[in-house]
Amino acid sequence: MYNAIVLAGGAARRLDGAPKPQLEVAGVRLLDRVVAAVPGAARVVVVGPRQPVAREVTWTRETPAGSGPVAALAAGLALVDAPVVEAPAVLVLAADLPWIAGAVAPLLAALPADGAAVLVDADGRRNHLAAAWRTASLRAALAALGDPVGAAVRAVFAAAAEVVEVPDPGGWGRDCDTWDDLARARSRAHKEVGT
Repeated sequence: MYNAIVLAGGAARRLDGAPKPQLEVAGVRLLDRVVAAVPGAARVVVVGPRQPVAREVTWTRETPAGSGPVAALAAGLALVDAPVVEAPAVLVLAADLPWIAGAVAPLLAALPADGAAVLVDADGRRNHLAAAWRTASLRAALAALGDPVGAAVRAVFAAAAEVVEVPDPGGWGRDCDTWDDLARARSRAHKEVGT
């Protein structure tokens, strides 16, 4: 059993402030693609401004709004369990990952007893917003970090007892930070439909 936190509140500066989670790949909003990637989640908490989404989710915002991904993560974690029984795992995903569905099972399977599993690309770069955590481990890491406002996500991982790196052969963790990224994702989707 797992829950999911989807971070959907970034400023999208490299996309000229466009509402990134609402941009489409193959006719499906990025946010809908990410939420659909976690069909087994007991609860999905989306951190960001309320916006259209195809599945029922729980909404929240970081305080103050715009104070960064770690503050958003803390806000999401505060709502992830209530009122259901705490799930032992929680997925942490950015809302701009159109291919993340393929990573969900490998991330959950790789989870250590205490810590996190994170996608790592072919160049060895971690995507900290494509990860799975033991729920208790994420709580402890955030508590050890202190004030989450403005903190870097890598600092949360630095506080984890163990981090398992999960290879990303399918490009599951490729995000859409720029217009070129979005164009590449749309081209990939077009090719996949054509095969």
